[in-house]
Amino acid sequence: MHAHPDDETLATGALLATWAAAGKAVTVVTCTRGERGEVIDTGLHPTGVGALEGDGPRLASYREGELAAALRALGVDDHVFLDAVFLPSDPDDVAPVRYEDSGMAWVAPGIAGAVSHAGDDVPERAFVSVPLDEAARRLAAVLRERRPAVVATYDPDGGYGHPDHVRTHQVTVRALELIAAGPDGGGGADVPTLWCVVQPVAEVRAARRALATVPTSPDRPDVAGLALPDPDERVLPPVATWWSGDAAALVAVPLRPVLDRVAPALRAHATQVQAVAVTPPADGEALVGWYALSNDVLAPLLPAEHYAPFPGGAGLAGGTAAPGTVAP
Repeated sequence: MHAHPDDETLATGALLATWAAAGKAVTVVTCTRGERGEVIDTGLHPTGVGALEGDGPRLASYREGELAAALRALGVDDHVFLDAVFLPSDPDDVAPVRYEDSGMAWVAPGIAGAVSHAGDDVPERAFVSVPLDEAARRLAAVLRERRPAVVATYDPDGGYGHPDHVRTHQVTVRALELIAAGPDGGGGADVPTLWCVVQPVAEVRAARRALATVPTSPDRPDVAGLALPDPDERVLPPVATWWSGDAAALVAVPLRPVLDRVAPALRAHATQVQAVAVTPPADGEALVGWYALSNDVLAPLLPAEHYAPFPGGAGLAGGTAAPGTVAP
């Protein structure tokens, strides 16, 4: 369950590719089409792609194409836009709806927040303006039909605070509550386990230290002009994504075995992701590659994605998955 095109690959690409490669049923649900995203205008694009930034409808259409290409690379053939889910039990759900990117603003290094709108009015179709239960009912309809064992999405802070990511987590938790309650409130089917994306702090620091050895000089045109993260940063952003607890409590999904799927998927999102590179395999490797977003700062690809089974404090009936390593 993701907020925008590209999030499915950046946050959960290894999980999606691993399960798809194993022949398991995989569905990606996307809440918006990224209408208010920034655009990285590089030579990888057709002339004029940079002009898409600020043109919501055109950028949305372009990013739909990027998403389709990324899903093909990952091996995922089942995709749903949340606003396209029809609710036959809702007499008011007769007209098409459109959930749009709410936009974001940087409020601190590495931390996003709500964008300032004129008069503090959030656009009507912005995802954060959608009533929680409306969006949750649509997701619950998808879950009732597909009956997945696991639903993966962001942590309660949305990874780095993006309002749409935070709302996506809230919608996911509420949809699972609706599944648990059943259509008439009398109890429902088994509730999927909820996994939230996290990154162990120790592994992030190790990957950044390894990334610091990458030369960003002009003789490396793929990374020239890009900055490196501070490997000795004393304080990481105070969000739940940075996992400081026991890593043994997490579910780990190795990235190296599916890099041949994930790297092309990252490159497919060229308006949002640049400088994607893969490192040769090495014993005890701290990173398996890197990429950069529109902030022009290299970010490491860690050897594994990690997921924390959500505790279900809101009364969810589902159990938690056992920690360990997911493999095809």
